[in-house]
Amino acid sequence: MARRVVMWAAFVLVHAVVIWLGFAGDHAASWDVDQLYRWWAGRTLTGEAFPGITEDWVYPPAAHLPILLVGAFSGIVDYTLGWGLLVTAVDAAAFAVLLGNGRSRGRLVAAGFWLAAILALGGVGMFRLDAVTVPLAIAGALWLVGRPWLGSALLAVATWIKVWPAALLAAALIALRRRLAVVGGAAIVSAVVIITVVLAGGGAHLLSFVGDQTSRGLQIEAPVSTPYMLLAAAGLPGAEVFYDRDLITFQVTGPAIDVVIAVMTPVLIAGMLGIAAVGAVKAWRGASFVALFPPLAAALVLGFIVLNKVGSPQYMTWLVAPVVVGLVLQVRRWWRPAVLSLVILVLTQLIFPFWYDAILALMPAGVALLVVRNVLLVGLFAWVVVRLVRVRVRVRRSAPLRVPE
Repeated sequence: MARRVVMWAAFVLVHAVVIWLGFAGDHAASWDVDQLYRWWAGRTLTGEAFPGITEDWVYPPAAHLPILLVGAFSGIVDYTLGWGLLVTAVDAAAFAVLLGNGRSRGRLVAAGFWLAAILALGGVGMFRLDAVTVPLAIAGALWLVGRPWLGSALLAVATWIKVWPAALLAAALIALRRRLAVVGGAAIVSAVVIITVVLAGGGAHLLSFVGDQTSRGLQIEAPVSTPYMLLAAAGLPGAEVFYDRDLITFQVTGPAIDVVIAVMTPVLIAGMLGIAAVGAVKAWRGASFVALFPPLAAALVLGFIVLNKVGSPQYMTWLVAPVVVGLVLQVRRWWRPAVLSLVILVLTQLIFPFWYDAILALMPAGVALLVVRNVLLVGLFAWVVVRLVRVRVRVRRSAPLRVPE
């Protein structure tokens, strides 16, 4: 009981601090919520436009759920504060599922890691759509064994808000023997979303978010952009940082940039398929869910980050879900990548919002900070891939499967 009280007290303190960070520095960390999300909610609630229904949108359709929910109460509470409170409420529900009865060492360590991760990434981790998907992904992944239909449904909801939880769904489909439940839960949610959008007249814009992502250039924070950032910092003619007004992001250009942009989407697809193939072979040869799911999920999530043309700081919060599951199931194997993940999150918060201006100005210290973060990110990706390759196979198929309570 005492442990649970301490954990919940830490939960309240961490979320209060991070909400405060969202308002610090002229709302730098919460700009998307304060400006874009508020604007999208206002346009929809006033009937001016419904992004994703009446026009193309950068996000999947279910992203409207949290945006409009907060907007509906904007007359009572400030929109940005309301977003922080919504994320806190969703986090609390998932935190209760994770903590359980407070007796499992793995769950306690995982809960502590999650709180540390929230604090390490700061305001940008809370004031983005990704903050809503992470608790859904954690709860969904934890319920895959005992309640696979519900677990799959939660992961599907998260995927229709931001695409990245599809990596966890893919890992579940490969690693869990109750594959029909995984497919069924995700299919029901997807059918509801698709039918709703089509009936609302938005069929033509249903998958517009896919095209918006594939047509993007190289965002400065992405690992693939690291060589170009170094070239730009060195003053190489043609290598420079520029602002994309349409996507509202800073991108980098340089030698053969169009070729790199063109190949990155195929590289991402090939990388994800390769990781999934390794996981499928391990599952076919008898690897257990406990041994296979955490490294497979982590490898797929990190593949989404490391092989992506986009490297927004909030993407780093995706690391939390697979690491939390890994700590719950195999705490001794996962404490090292958990520590490395926290270092990556701290460096990411330093990058944005604190050192972002220095990076845009190509100051050596700022660029060096970005390079170090990306090197560690690639190193973590390599670790989980090696961990996946080394997963033991041909375990006893009759062995009972149980997730620590």
